[in-house]
Amino acid sequence: MNSQYLILAAAGGAVSLAICATLWALAQRRRLEAVIDSLNAKMSRMQEDALAAHASAEAFDSALLAVEDGAAQLATGEDSLEACAKVLGVDAVSAQAVVNALMRGDPDHARRLRALFERGEPCAFEARGPAGAVSVEGRAAGAFAWLRLAALAGGTDVLPTAARFAALLDARPEPAWIAGGDGKPQWGNRAWLAAAQAESMSQALANGHSLDAADALAAEAANLGTARETLRWTSLDGRRRALRFVAEPLEGGGAGVWSFDVTSAEEIKETLKRQIEAHDETLNHIAEAVAIFGAGKRLMFYNAAFASLWNLEPAWLSDRPSHGEVLDRLRQRRRLPETADYARWRAEELSRYEASGPLADDVWILPDGRTLRVVRQPHPLGGLVFLFSNITGELRLKAQYNAQIQVQQATLDKLNDAVAVFGSEGRLRLHNEAFARFWNVTPALLDDAGDFEGVVELCTPRLHDPAFWRDLKGRVADPDPESRAPMVGEARTSDDRIVIYQTKPLPDGATLIAFADVTDNRQLESALADRSQALAEAERLKRDFVGNVSYELRTPLTTIIGYSELLQDQGESLSERGKGYAASVRGAAMQLARSIEDVLDIAQIDANEMVLANDENKALDLLEQAAARWSAQAEGAKVEIFTACDDALYFIRGDARRLAQTLDHLIENALRLTPAGGRITLSAQRAAGEVRLQVSDTGRGIPFHVQPYLFDRFVGRDRGGAGLGLALVKSLIELHGGWVEVQSEPGQGAVFTCHLPEDVQAQGVAQAVLHF
Repeated sequence: MNSQYLILAAAGGAVSLAICATLWALAQRRRLEAVIDSLNAKMSRMQEDALAAHASAEAFDSALLAVEDGAAQLATGEDSLEACAKVLGVDAVSAQAVVNALMRGDPDHARRLRALFERGEPCAFEARGPAGAVSVEGRAAGAFAWLRLAALAGGTDVLPTAARFAALLDARPEPAWIAGGDGKPQWGNRAWLAAAQAESMSQALANGHSLDAADALAAEAANLGTARETLRWTSLDGRRRALRFVAEPLEGGGAGVWSFDVTSAEEIKETLKRQIEAHDETLNHIAEAVAIFGAGKRLMFYNAAFASLWNLEPAWLSDRPSHGEVLDRLRQRRRLPETADYARWRAEELSRYEASGPLADDVWILPDGRTLRVVRQPHPLGGLVFLFSNITGELRLKAQYNAQIQVQQATLDKLNDAVAVFGSEGRLRLHNEAFARFWNVTPALLDDAGDFEGVVELCTPRLHDPAFWRDLKGRVADPDPESRAPMVGEARTSDDRIVIYQTKPLPDGATLIAFADVTDNRQLESALADRSQALAEAERLKRDFVGNVSYELRTPLTTIIGYSELLQDQGESLSERGKGYAASVRGAAMQLARSIEDVLDIAQIDANEMVLANDENKALDLLEQAAARWSAQAEGAKVEIFTACDDALYFIRGDARRLAQTLDHLIENALRLTPAGGRITLSAQRAAGEVRLQVSDTGRGIPFHVQPYLFDRFVGRDRGGAGLGLALVKSLIELHGGWVEVQSEPGQGAVFTCHLPEDVQAQGVAQAVLHF
């Protein structure tokens, strides 16, 4: 669930990042273009100002004043300004003082000057002063209002024109010069001399200094008689600068060349170009399809994902088709949402260019089963930006996520334990129905509680231990990994319920808390413990009873066996019938003694007190000794006993007494089932990493319905005996680490096989426990 949630979060973040990157790049482009426009306008104004100053200085020998926002400054013609101030009777020789004197001298002059300064209206008039008249001509150029002032004395200007014009050009910070018809400089201003690295014009002409970047441009303007313009990068004051050169042809030949420093504008253009390239490269690497349609509704930009998403030819897209043409082609190829009225849908789609304000996102379901999210944004320079995101997988993941959440909630609701999940900030994220029942609150109250503190207030009436809740809060809200370690504990509620609780940190930083009511379990455990103790006591009493009874029975049986043997030894004094009775008494006593021994052995096994020896016993001797012990009974029953031992089997590891006891019980069982003329075979062989002891007979066999219960205690009386012999055989073989099986069919005898490990390890205490 958390990995799917992280995939959904990553997909949404990628879309948001793409939109933000696009809008940021567009905003940057618009800002930089505005800066470039501002710089270009400033350069135009500077050029106009310079041209205006050039024209004024060329036409008149006068003072040139530049007025901006009512503040006047001298541009050129300091001597002429002094002459004008003298004519007007101004003591302080400054541009602002002369302008103020003009405005005070005549209201009409003041009106004309204000119209020039405020609205750019040109003016021309003569101002009379104590010492003569001043010719005033004004016009607006760029951001400045220019005033040409000339002191009139006998109808001639005071200062020579050439000096003023030279001073004007020297005041410019950029190089300016006059070139001949061959483009070679003939005169240059101070900035030109600095750029040409010459101290004077004579030195520059003598050494042939020039700005090679503009010599050809000046020659071309002079020869063609038209203005020429170019942009060159050159070095000024040790810095690389971009200069825009403007060459104007002059009357009488040659050309005048002006230069403008456009380094900042060119650097901004280069930066903008790189940003546009980086922006386009970034958009080409994102997964979402991006297309930009300009104000004319034509495709201005598209990334590789756009062409791939719609499977459109890049050559066709490079022709900048209109938005309507793109929609028509997509419809022809059935790649647009199905609609009953395509013309109306198309018109609505194209009408979004005229919409004001933000545009709503849209979802397109395509005929091929894909689902696209369509994001539209107005372009800062006009038009629309489209971003198409394929959300088919996202919707599928969201559906799976919602399904898992529902399955998770349904699963939690089916649990008997009270479960709640808290986020790392302490908010209650999830709880099941059992949690509300456990604390006797309604689900609505839990939802309103919101966080851990609110839930604690609801639960405190049932468990009012502040230390418990503080510790539990640390498991939820403490960022320390040790504090958020899993915890299991037990508490008692105010209504005497015993509850166990546990906390489990989840991978996403949340914490699961579960409560379970174990009151009934504790009571049951207590009852079971009492019952187990009672059973153990009963088992002990049973063992003691069996041992005592067996001991009490063994003493009189020993007396009976002794007297019966004594009677059999009387010889002539006892009749044949009496001898038969004595033999029967002795046989019954011996059988009863063996049964008592079996009961004691089983009781010893039940008490885990039987100890086995781990000896090496000759296999053939073990079989022959068993056959010898039962040879007399077999001869009396007219049954033959045979032995067979594998030549490769020499020893059998185990307790010799218990193995012999096992064979005795199997032989005794076989003798009871085998009629006269039958045979019993004792065999031992090695096979598949084990040793097999077998006792087979040719008796009447064992019914199929009895075989599953043959080794159970007290079952098998239909075969004679008390039924403990075969149960004891099974227990003894299992104590040796083996197992026993029987194969029999009615009327065809039976085969009992004891499977023993080939290398039996001695067991100090028996591990098999049998129960009555």
